[in-house]
Amino acid sequence: MYHVGRGMGRGDIVRTAPVDRVILIVMDSVGMGALPDAAAYGDSGSDTLRNTAKAVGGLDMPFLGRLGLGNLVEAFGEPLAGVPAVPAPLAAYGRMAERSAGKDTTTGHWEIAGVVLDRPFPVYPHGFPREVIDAFEKAIGTKVLGNKPASGTEIIKELGEEHMRTGFPIVYTSADSVFQIAAHEDVIPVERLYEMCKIARSILVGEHGVGRVIARPFVGTPGNFTRTERRKDFSIEPPRRTVLDCVKEAGMDVIGVGKIEDIFAFRGLTRSDHTGNNEDTMKAVIRFAAERGRGLIFANCIEFDMLWGHRNDVHGYGRALAELDRMMEDLAGVLHEGDVLVITADHGCDPTTPSTDHSREYVPLLVYGSAVRAGAFLSTRHTFADLGRTVADWLGVPAGDLAGDSFKAICTRCVS
Repeated sequence: MYHVGRGMGRGDIVRTAPVDRVILIVMDSVGMGALPDAAAYGDSGSDTLRNTAKAVGGLDMPFLGRLGLGNLVEAFGEPLAGVPAVPAPLAAYGRMAERSAGKDTTTGHWEIAGVVLDRPFPVYPHGFPREVIDAFEKAIGTKVLGNKPASGTEIIKELGEEHMRTGFPIVYTSADSVFQIAAHEDVIPVERLYEMCKIARSILVGEHGVGRVIARPFVGTPGNFTRTERRKDFSIEPPRRTVLDCVKEAGMDVIGVGKIEDIFAFRGLTRSDHTGNNEDTMKAVIRFAAERGRGLIFANCIEFDMLWGHRNDVHGYGRALAELDRMMEDLAGVLHEGDVLVITADHGCDPTTPSTDHSREYVPLLVYGSAVRAGAFLSTRHTFADLGRTVADWLGVPAGDLAGDSFKAICTRCVS
């Protein structure tokens, strides 16, 4: 826990406060402004946090406000409606830019964990090629419906009744690198749907190696279909070691909550709780954090884009942010000395724009805990990977070939 301080003489050593555990919360899709290359992705003007705040007449996020969320947003442009800057923020704060090409969940989480992709995952704006669909249909023994880009809620509205009549699964994609399979739970049992996804995952390799195959079960009747929480992602495995691998190899706990196990193909984890909504995710994180431990708790709060962003439900998005704020305060109440809480995102999904897809945005970075220098300004990190590198640095584990630069020296409190 030592480093040579900036501007100090050779041999002058500063001791930094020890960090035993990092609790990393990804607010799925809560971006904060278009990246410089956003126009190339059709995302000019996207600004998930600010635009949502304006549309709902101000956000109700007092706890994250005290941490410095308002300071963070205001440091890079217009203030955040409802969340003003505070004189003495409790957290260190900044923003991060994505260096990998793309704007999907897998790319964002992998980069947070220290892996920058050299090329984007393949996308299919006109549906999947015939050779992929033919191979999939042959392997599952039935035809498929759809095979086109679509909103998940709209395609089950369009094809759900035909699916129930024929038993054919619905295959669709989006602007992201995903092969999604929707099926009514009474027509194709969930376990069979998961088997179909594993078959698709085995087919979708090489040039067609999509980031994720996603099971999308739903229930209900025509005109009243509802997607269930038994969604499951089948990701391709990261091409290089991540910070999860580094921490696990050092003999520490790495606990995944939410869809983290799916995103990293179960690699680098010692324990996991596959929760399906924000409330259950935060309850699990609070339960794990209440235990004393050493290592990493990595959680994804899935509902922001799944329920609100992709459906352009701006008021739902605003309510979800308020609910998360209250749960974050509950989490802060169980933190131990030596715990560091990091709050960030993986991309944007601005519910105020015509698009229902992810958006190419900066993401917020809030760092809070007993070891953190409150109010430290982390500026713009030029890759999400700086976070993974910093986690390794805090925990004192070899970072190996993780991308990024650690910001530990900027925001970690010095002790005598």
